Amino acid sequence: MARAQGARAQMALAFETTYGTPPASGYTKMPFASTTLGAEQPLQTSELLGYGRDPQAPIKDAVTADGDVVVPLDAEAFGFWLKAAFGTPTTTGTGPYTHEFRSGNWALPSFSVETGMPEVPRFAMYSGCMVDSLNWQMARSGLLTATASIVAQGENIATSTAAGTPAMIALKRFGHFNGAITRNGANIGNVVSADLTYANNLDRIETIRADGKIDGADPSIAALTGNVVVRFADQTLVTQAINGEACELEFSYTLPTGETLTLTAHAVYLPRPRIEISGPQGVQATFDWQAASDATMGRMCTVTLTNDREDY
Repeated sequence: MARAQGARAQMALAFETTYGTPPASGYTKMPFASTTLGAEQPLQTSELLGYGRDPQAPIKDAVTADGDVVVPLDAEAFGFWLKAAFGTPTTTGTGPYTHEFRSGNWALPSFSVETGMPEVPRFAMYSGCMVDSLNWQMARSGLLTATASIVAQGENIATSTAAGTPAMIALKRFGHFNGAITRNGANIGNVVSADLTYANNLDRIETIRADGKIDGADPSIAALTGNVVVRFADQTLVTQAINGEACELEFSYTLPTGETLTLTAHAVYLPRPRIEISGPQGVQATFDWQAASDATMGRMCTVTLTNDREDY
């Protein structure tokens, strides 16, 4: 008897033409490290009296379909997640191509994701998916991955795949070694780690339906937040925080083969941090920053991905 193994799991993604309707073709095989994407339907305990001490049968509640997907930051496949989080990019160039994703889009694309365990067999199709948030950390070492939090409309289970034969992607991963952080165009020294999260803050449309699913998810006010942990060496960031000024932070990765990924937060505000001396070791300060819309750029952030893919 075959047993499910994570090593044999697979994932395919395709953008939808109609919300909640999985495309018949056009799927791409996506690299991923783990996923909690799934649907659940809790039971409501019976409140009825007069039938003795033993309860009556419970009734089904509404269906909730959501979860996280942990994916690598790579030169090609990560563009699908960026499109889902920010909307369709503006693409220029003739190869390599530059894809520019901008914050602030009201219309975000929905997509379908199929996760498969062929040895069972079990193929779960999640339709009406939208990215609620995208998060990753920058560090000195380790594996570089991002977490995409997804809100889906529903789940459909089958014993055979509905994604056909997905298109393959040549994996070119970015690593922590390829990363850099700049402030107003100049390198920030003494950075220990950084964290950034872009959130669409989706509002689920929970209408009354016979199938218990949501009608959709509308993006509300977006947010770009994070933190930067630095070895305390000068007063530059503290002075900016005290003065209430904004700066531009740029988080970038560059591969030796020329592929790049850059997130630019155009107007970043820093809180005044507590500077603690906790022992004989170096003193560190944590700045929990927030980005806002920049008056000159007309948006909060821009993500630029350069690769050999013509479009998304």
